[in-house]
Amino acid sequence: MRQTRTWGARGFTLVEVLVALFVMATMAAMAWRGIDAVLASRDAGRASIDRTSLLSTVLAQWELDLQSLQDDAGVPTLSFDGRTLRLVRRTEGGLQLVAWSLEGTQWLRWAAPPTAQADALHDAWMRSQQLQAADPGQLALLDGVDSLQLYFYRGNAWSNAQSSADLAAPAPEDGASAAARGREALPSGVRLVLQLGGHSLTRDVLVAAGT
Repeated sequence: MRQTRTWGARGFTLVEVLVALFVMATMAAMAWRGIDAVLASRDAGRASIDRTSLLSTVLAQWELDLQSLQDDAGVPTLSFDGRTLRLVRRTEGGLQLVAWSLEGTQWLRWAAPPTAQADALHDAWMRSQQLQAADPGQLALLDGVDSLQLYFYRGNAWSNAQSSADLAAPAPEDGASAAARGREALPSGVRLVLQLGGHSLTRDVLVAAGT
């Protein structure tokens, strides 16, 4: 009688097991790198959105300050010394002295309490010239600013905000009041040029001072 030989299932060799483990490890590493790249891209996108939103908020405050200028307040309405822009703006409760300055890579804003008193406004103006970066009233609104430049629009042209020609008021006509002469000395526009991470951002703001 003929016997039938039955073969059992052959097991994997050690080499085959090691090869399979190597392949699975390689696939797992590739998958992890893909996930890590996706997460890094998501975080970078979120950081970019957050920074853009912050920049928009800061520039909105900048424009609001310049569009709320108050002329003939007893102190210079708008002046720039190469480091700090000082301005007098209208706000609830009276007038307010505001100073925008660049310290290192931080764009700072300082605002004095609103006042209806000329002496208090003058004191705020004097204090704004002695501000330190660590002053508790200074708010760091934006970091990573490489440089900042300002230009004033006068006489149908943009010129450096520190130019002495920009600061000189034109000769008044007969009968012109001191307040009118002061308003004539103000620029009709302010141009801000920021350098951020190797990129340049330019923002123009029309100036209309009240009396």
